[in-house]
Amino acid sequence: MKTHLFVAALAALLLGASGAGASPAEGKPTIVLVHGAFADGSSWNGVAERLERDGFPVVAVANPLRSVRGDATYVADILAGIAGPTVLVGHSYGGSVISEAAGSKTNVKALVYVSAFAPDIGESASGLACLNPGGTLGPALAAPVHLSTGGSDLYIQQENFAAQFAADVPAAEARLMAVAQRPVAEAALTEKATDAAWKRIPSWFVYGEADLNIPPATIKFMAERAHAREAIAIPGGSHVVMVSHPDIVAEVIERAAADR
Repeated sequence: MKTHLFVAALAALLLGASGAGASPAEGKPTIVLVHGAFADGSSWNGVAERLERDGFPVVAVANPLRSVRGDATYVADILAGIAGPTVLVGHSYGGSVISEAAGSKTNVKALVYVSAFAPDIGESASGLACLNPGGTLGPALAAPVHLSTGGSDLYIQQENFAAQFAADVPAAEARLMAVAQRPVAEAALTEKATDAAWKRIPSWFVYGEADLNIPPATIKFMAERAHAREAIAIPGGSHVVMVSHPDIVAEVIERAAADR
């Protein structure tokens, strides 16, 4: 009996900590943040701090980075546990995930793409990355890590991480980001989308004009194709504008949240 009580208490604590099932504060939607490849949930810290200060409930998802459909299912399960409307925000590969995850969830009122892919059905992240010149991720990658369970994981070489991924982030912080980077399954980047929620849900885009992972021309194309309500290009911004320019990114998210 005591064991059952402990498990129940622990489950309640974890649900409370994740924000799942919580009612939106003051009628505001819950902001769900989905990181991309080579990053983790802490990449949203600056944005989350500002959103919470302004009264928004926030959940930063630990994106598995294994497959578009699998990761989207994981995010969709989290959305199902949140009461009230949500704004779904994706960075980089996380954009592919939110485009897929939002498809069957009626509580998603807006999509925000932060230096992110917004693929159409049949498109992949790797395919879109090659749509325009200017991307230099390939040469910056380390040798693939072959997994005993099959497939390979990709990392950015630590010595190339700052210049490739986070050129406008303070050097000491970028160095730690390189050490703590989360790998993405190589197959996830080539997996083709089966849904494009941006065709049905209003979208916002914000990205850096100096992004070396996704050429800015490609992000501009995706924003125009999605008929985005807003597309903000940050001068000199790297691929991680949510780290280097959290104020601007948070403001875009809040405008999406306020949209009727």
